[in-house]
Amino acid sequence: MMTLWRSASTASLFAQLIALIGLSLLAAQFVTYAVICSLPPPVPDIYRMREVVQTFRGAAPPVGERHPLEIKYATKPPRELMDTPPTPVIRQALAREFGVSVDDVVIGAHRGLFADRRVFRIIRDRIAQQGGESAEHFLVAPFEVGVRQPDGRWRVVRPEPGVGLSDWQLRLALWFVLATLLMAPTAYMLARRVAAPVRLFAAAAERLGRDPRAPPLSIRGSREIDVAVRAFNEMQERLHRYVEDRTAMVGAIAHDLRTPLTRLRFRIENAPEDVRVKMAADIDQMEAMVAATLTFVRDANRDATRTPLELSSLIESLCDEMAETGSKTEVATGEKVVLDGDPVALRRLFTNLLDNAVKFGGGARARIFRQDSSAVVEIEDDGPGIPPEDVERVFEPFYRREPSRSRQTGGIGLGLAVVRSIARGHGGDVALLNRKGGGLTARVLLPIG
Repeated sequence: MMTLWRSASTASLFAQLIALIGLSLLAAQFVTYAVICSLPPPVPDIYRMREVVQTFRGAAPPVGERHPLEIKYATKPPRELMDTPPTPVIRQALAREFGVSVDDVVIGAHRGLFADRRVFRIIRDRIAQQGGESAEHFLVAPFEVGVRQPDGRWRVVRPEPGVGLSDWQLRLALWFVLATLLMAPTAYMLARRVAAPVRLFAAAAERLGRDPRAPPLSIRGSREIDVAVRAFNEMQERLHRYVEDRTAMVGAIAHDLRTPLTRLRFRIENAPEDVRVKMAADIDQMEAMVAATLTFVRDANRDATRTPLELSSLIESLCDEMAETGSKTEVATGEKVVLDGDPVALRRLFTNLLDNAVKFGGGARARIFRQDSSAVVEIEDDGPGIPPEDVERVFEPFYRREPSRSRQTGGIGLGLAVVRSIARGHGGDVALLNRKGGGLTARVLLPIG
């Protein structure tokens, strides 16, 4: 049994769905057959012709458990005419009874979707049990007997229409409900087994978005799932190689730039003093950019291990270290939020944001809280803020705003680029928001779990 179960799980998803639908149909047919064969056929309401005549004359007879007969008036005769062999004989008998033409008597019947040949045998036996004559004419509900009146209207006798389901229909409905409840656990288990690899595949894809260095997928399932997993793993490997190649190329270019910069530094020694100072400043700036680029490349290629990390403790330790050097920092007391992350990278992310808040806003205020399934860290300052058109541009590498972000006040323009790269590498993001009362809020969103 287990071998069959495993072989079924490795079949194609199309084959599994076809098998599930086929088994459901077979089970439904079996239940239907069993119910119909186990229940007796419904016994229709049978009315003798004399009962119809009595009703026409205003003395409706007692009908017991059957629907009582009622009289109504209509401008038109019944539409669906009864076409059984005894119909002409019954019409002639009713015409003689009421002293009218045969054309003034119409018998209509509502035909059901299915006919049961046992009905007439049941009717004959029922009439015999009630002491009636087997040759007596009778009508099977639902029917309408109309007799045209002198004023042109039709006087119609019919059984009162029932409300709701009959006893036999209720029993049948109950059987089907019970059969559905019995089949539901099996159908749920089969459907869950078919859909489980898809859910695992989606979860693994989400994990890859949070951790680009996540291990390859190892999901086993139908043939379509195996093909998709192999394609996903190949795509992940290609993306990883692509990023590594581009990062290595940038690192190589930055490293090679050091040699010509060193030669330029020696060659400007004989230049005039005013020219030499300006050229030396430019060379220093280029060397700082090269050094920052190499640091970024080195950190990007570092083999990082993600571990559970409590954000409040990390932010508090960074603020304490900065306070020891005279920086104005504070952390609001908040809930403890734990997530899986790279401690070194996250430390650099929040250090850059705290440094920016202190440099350009005079101080930093941090708070940590949970929002849905994400951790949120907000770092506020009381600086001048950022124009709306520069809110996104400041995350571009080597972009600096003047004069507040000049070479003298700090940085070469890689700090916020590194911040966003780390946040997105953890499946989150970072945004800068201008506060209404002045100042800037750096909002970092990191998924939990």
